[in-house]
Amino acid sequence: MKPGPKNLITDISGLLVGNSQNDALKSGTTVVIAQKPFTASVQVMGGAPGTRETDLLAPDKAVASVDALVLSGGSAFGLDACSGVVDGLRAAGRGFRVGGATVPLVPGAILFDLLNGGEKDWVVNPYRSLGRLALENASDDFALGTVGAGTGAMTAMLKGGLGSASLVLPDGSTVGALVAANPVGAVTTPGDKFFFAAPFEINAEFGGRGVDPASGLGMTLDSRKTAAMSLRENTTIAIVATDATLTKAECQRVAVAAHDGIGRAIVPAHTPMDGDLVFALSTDARPAGNVTLIGHAASLCLARAIARAVYEASPEPNDLLPCWSTMNA
Repeated sequence: MKPGPKNLITDISGLLVGNSQNDALKSGTTVVIAQKPFTASVQVMGGAPGTRETDLLAPDKAVASVDALVLSGGSAFGLDACSGVVDGLRAAGRGFRVGGATVPLVPGAILFDLLNGGEKDWVVNPYRSLGRLALENASDDFALGTVGAGTGAMTAMLKGGLGSASLVLPDGSTVGALVAANPVGAVTTPGDKFFFAAPFEINAEFGGRGVDPASGLGMTLDSRKTAAMSLRENTTIAIVATDATLTKAECQRVAVAAHDGIGRAIVPAHTPMDGDLVFALSTDARPAGNVTLIGHAASLCLARAIARAVYEASPEPNDLLPCWSTMNA
């Protein structure tokens, strides 16, 4: 296995990612769409999720495919980003046909970034317009770090962000991951130099510092985030994808396996105050693949994407936490 040409989830042909953010708000939205509806499912393993329309992704539910997936900041307010994406898709004539009506199906998930130093005194919820703008910005190339749903993200010790990674499998199919990393836990080992995901790094994609030589890691749970806010604002939300044909049930198994990537990259993970969630989708563009290998590749991509999210984060005014780049200049 090796990374795709861009090392992004959009190495999967036909997938597009759109980002929008408001720097004063310190928050934003990310949307994933394709040229046509795609098969998708979800697995939630955190104790505090915030979601929209995820029930319809269960394998036993009648809906066969959806039109887009949304990741957003804003906690419960951010769920309205899905409405903006629905507005844009409906205007484009995309959605599930019910008689004379067109209903775009857009599941989404949010992270909590309401106490990160941004201006949150809005009168009109800004996330609907952020969702519409993210859809309009959809492209096969996009930035990482302090953008989209990762704009206001923070880990325990450093700024979080938006990350992505990909792998091309031996049969020619591609697997990718996209993540907004905002966990209770740390993505770096004590000292902020090494990433927990370092054993899975490829081509120095998050600095090439290698593996922390220390042992006994994880014995302390230090958190600058908690010290800054007396609260841990949290959740890692992700999308993994493949062009290999998968059923909804197989997508769910891939989502389950991909959570291993969260556990490899974040310590601790899946806590009661995280809403850790992974969507898995298939564009069904290639023949059916090896679900075990696809799930394994998704977990590797997700671990790498989480580290890339922190590595690519950039400093902004009124930040509560430092960036990896400034700590390791």
